[in-house]
Amino acid sequence: MTPGARVQAAIGILDAILTGVPAEKALTGWARGSRYAGSKDRAAVRDHVYDALRKRRSAAACGGALTGRGLMIGLLRLSGSDPAALFDGAGHAPAPLAPGEGGLAPDDLSSADAADLPDWLQDRFRTDLGAAAGPVMQALRDRAPVFVRVNLPRATRAEAIAALSSDGIVAEPHPAVATALRVTGGARRLRGSAAYEGGLVELQDASSQAAVAELFPVDGARVLDFCAGGGGKALALAAAGAAGVVAHDIEARRMVDLPSRAARAGATIDIRTGIDPATDGTFDLVLVDAPCSGSGTWRRDPEARWRLTPEALSDLVALQARILSRAAHFVAPGGRLAYATCSVLEAENSGVLHAMSDLRDDLAPWVLRRWLPDEWGDGFHLGVTTRAV
Repeated sequence: MTPGARVQAAIGILDAILTGVPAEKALTGWARGSRYAGSKDRAAVRDHVYDALRKRRSAAACGGALTGRGLMIGLLRLSGSDPAALFDGAGHAPAPLAPGEGGLAPDDLSSADAADLPDWLQDRFRTDLGAAAGPVMQALRDRAPVFVRVNLPRATRAEAIAALSSDGIVAEPHPAVATALRVTGGARRLRGSAAYEGGLVELQDASSQAAVAELFPVDGARVLDFCAGGGGKALALAAAGAAGVVAHDIEARRMVDLPSRAARAGATIDIRTGIDPATDGTFDLVLVDAPCSGSGTWRRDPEARWRLTPEALSDLVALQARILSRAAHFVAPGGRLAYATCSVLEAENSGVLHAMSDLRDDLAPWVLRRWLPDEWGDGFHLGVTTRAV
């Protein structure tokens, strides 16, 4: 595919997304119907689509329309490229630009358009993050860095870096997280690498790894990952020496890959879709990685910022409170309860924890940690408390 043909493919996919088709579904549908597209073509089209979604508001303003064509015109202008060079109608490229087609110059964008968030969320960010709001909103406009967790029972960081390098993957140590490597080259080779297949590394964002590290030591502890999802944190806790790790999620499909991931890592995980403290007992550590807006990870899922509404946020907060309340019943006396989200919104974080403290008088004050999205990881929030003996 020519560069222009790749842009035209992205335009069609973006038009489908703007009608409500999820991005991954739209991309998969295009790939299945475009057998001529090679792996580099598919990667380039995907990059166009996700870059446009991250910058949807500013790209639409610079492109003159909230359409696939408008977004790609605007995205090229934002990157300093001349859209006319690719919008030339040659072959499968987009039709040439019409006289006057386009919108604002990038330097003329309003601060609201340049933030690439709905107005109501910009207000929330400023209230919740203060001076950090601007840098965080700008960080969410860029691609997220790729991180792996070194499975320390299998390899040291140096050994993992060397193993990745042998497959053409470049990685560097995280300056503050002992298990984390940032992948700076060859990220698309990761899943086929010997280091990954051999269980030396596992894909996991550095902030998530840092949050798990806050729960150490867990040697000999019985641990419940109450909303396990894919099981990344359960695997990290098992690697840290937990005596037994139970991964629980009410939806089995979320954990479908966990058995193979555990086998690859050499970890033993007890996988459950139902659990009861009356029959399954209590735990030394209960981790609740609650369903959330994902606002700290919107670089990876840029559609979510446009799907979220104030009403949907309120519904999420109510769900988080119910889940945390239920999970607290599994904490043994003297045990710890940890509540985590990949959100930067305080309604989902300290708001939920304060409400929980009002309901339970046997919990110590919450110890809070927050990571904001930047070059070294996604946004993440963690609160940890101890149940009275």
